[in-house]
Amino acid sequence: MKNKKTYENLQGNIRNLKTPIIEVWENKYPDRDYVVDIETNEFTCVCPKTGLPDFATIKVCYRPSKVCIELKSFKLYLIFYRDVGIFHEHLVNKILDDLLEACNPRWMKVEAVMNPRGGIQTTVSAEYPQAKA
Repeated sequence: MKNKKTYENLQGNIRNLKTPIIEVWENKYPDRDYVVDIETNEFTCVCPKTGLPDFATIKVCYRPSKVCIELKSFKLYLIFYRDVGIFHEHLVNKILDDLLEACNPRWMKVEAVMNPRGGIQTTVSAEYPQAKA
C-alpha cells in the first residue's frame, strides 16, 4: 500500500480554491497609464502527480486602475500554495483570477517560469484582457 499523499482530487475544483485575500491600496495616479512589474523567485507548490515540490519564478505585470496590489499580502498569498498540489496551467490562471478580483487592472499578465523537472522547463502565462488571435 502506498503511503503517498495525493493532490489530484484538487484539480477539478481549482477555481473554487479558497486562497488568502490580496489587499490593495488606493492609486493616487489613476489617470496615468503606467506599468508595475512584480517578480519573485521564491515560489513553491506541489506537483499533483508526484507530491514533490515544484519551484518557480512568478512574474506579474499590470497597468493599475483605481488600486494597486499590496506586496506583503501578495507574498502571503503566494506562500499559501506551498502545500497545494496544482498543475502549472491551473496555477497561473488561478493567480490571474484572484489578482483581477482584487485590483481590477486595465491590463495584467501573470507568468510562471517553473524550474526544470526531468529535463523539461515549463513557462505558462495568462493575460487580461486576452490578446486577440
